[in-house]
Amino acid sequence: MRRLICLGFLLAMLAGCAGGAPRAGEEQALVDRATLTVQEMLGQGNDRLNAASMLRRARAVLVCPRIFRAGFLFAAEGGGCVLVARDAAGSWSSPAFYSLGSGSLGFQAGIQDLELMMMIMNDKALNAILDSQFKFGADASIAVATIGGSLEGATTAAVGADIVAYARSRGLYAGISLQGSLLSYRSAWNRAYYGQDVGPRQIVVGMQVHNPGADPLRAVLMRYGSGGSAAPPMAAPPSGAMAPVQTAPTGTVERTQLLPVR
Repeated sequence: MRRLICLGFLLAMLAGCAGGAPRAGEEQALVDRATLTVQEMLGQGNDRLNAASMLRRARAVLVCPRIFRAGFLFAAEGGGCVLVARDAAGSWSSPAFYSLGSGSLGFQAGIQDLELMMMIMNDKALNAILDSQFKFGADASIAVATIGGSLEGATTAAVGADIVAYARSRGLYAGISLQGSLLSYRSAWNRAYYGQDVGPRQIVVGMQVHNPGADPLRAVLMRYGSGGSAAPPMAAPPSGAMAPVQTAPTGTVERTQLLPVR
């Protein structure tokens, strides 16, 4: 009975992390937390694993500001994430919303709160995430290097990887396994944030929609991710599919072109 109660609690916790439609302002709160995560992980004195240098080479980045891990006979983790990509000129897109969740049986105990940044190094990995639900470890052609806890071997582990993940817990980099974790697109969150149905490829590749509330996140990525050569952009969706729209946090709609953050 105790096992069933613990299992039910953890499954309910994960369901809350993945979520359906967001509560009012919840999307912007996730974007704001993602901005703080980038600042905290890459800021002065914190970037001892040279994540900023990896960001400068990345095609895109997935930021998960709070991955909640818990376990008692059944280990589980989950949380919200935002995906942003950049074009050849170095401008970062507005975010697409995702959830990360997993569960596994095992004799484990304890609770852990993690910050996670995944550098997506090439179009192959970005396409895999954009095309459908992405399960880490299921696609043998996508190499994932998870770095945390120790400097030793960090650079070697990242060489040739399609995705390089950095995890930090309570101010320190921490080990984490992404094997079996499922990354899912949050369509309701994107609809709420941009005021229309829009897919992740239209957001992060076509850059067809923009919310000014994401500008601080784009600016901090420009600050730490500039100075390197970006990967060439993928082909955008056919023109005419959707007009560029800016949706302000208050609901005001402005029809302007997306401008790069300086």
